[in-house]
Amino acid sequence: MNAHDDFLPLIVTSPSGAGKTTLVRRLLARFGDMAQSVSVTTRAPRMGEVDGHDYHFVTATDFSTMVARGAFAEWAEVHGHRYGTSLEKMEAARDRLRGMVFVIDTQGARQLKARVPDAVGVFVLPPSMEVLEGRLRGRGTDSDETIARRMHNARGELTHYGLFDYVVINDDLDTASDELCSIVTAERARRWRRAGAAERVIHGATVR
Repeated sequence: MNAHDDFLPLIVTSPSGAGKTTLVRRLLARFGDMAQSVSVTTRAPRMGEVDGHDYHFVTATDFSTMVARGAFAEWAEVHGHRYGTSLEKMEAARDRLRGMVFVIDTQGARQLKARVPDAVGVFVLPPSMEVLEGRLRGRGTDSDETIARRMHNARGELTHYGLFDYVVINDDLDTASDELCSIVTAERARRWRRAGAAERVIHGATVR
């Protein structure tokens, strides 16, 4: 099977603190033929973050230049900073991987779904707002003011769950992880993603 036959663009979105980063890390450990898209951002690196691995960190001026030349498949301003997905890197991934995971906000998810019709969206839902706030405070990286802003934004983000194809409730991490992996397995087997393989088998080829 050609690597791009059943390529799966997978969008994973949640309010900050709902656990999408941990879930995506587990997903990529299970599916070694997928990779996470590395977003471009104007945000300053946090402690331990590496340029090119966690994010591509750029200046506001450089980001604006990229917007002007159409370099992004999607971009949005979140919590006062801009984030974007490189169109060039996304297209290149189709030739060497079976999927790419886009960890983006609801604004970016809407844009990417419009730009990439075969993208599948997963919204990660916290079991309650109280649990969400507890997770944010437990990280120990944000001020009270930042947490209050994130909680305010979370209530708005939650109302956009209807834009997504699946909703995973991250109450128990193992259960939520299993659900996310099951979504990838099922989406890869959709008829239209396997149509090319089916036609090749009909004509005598072997696919894997």
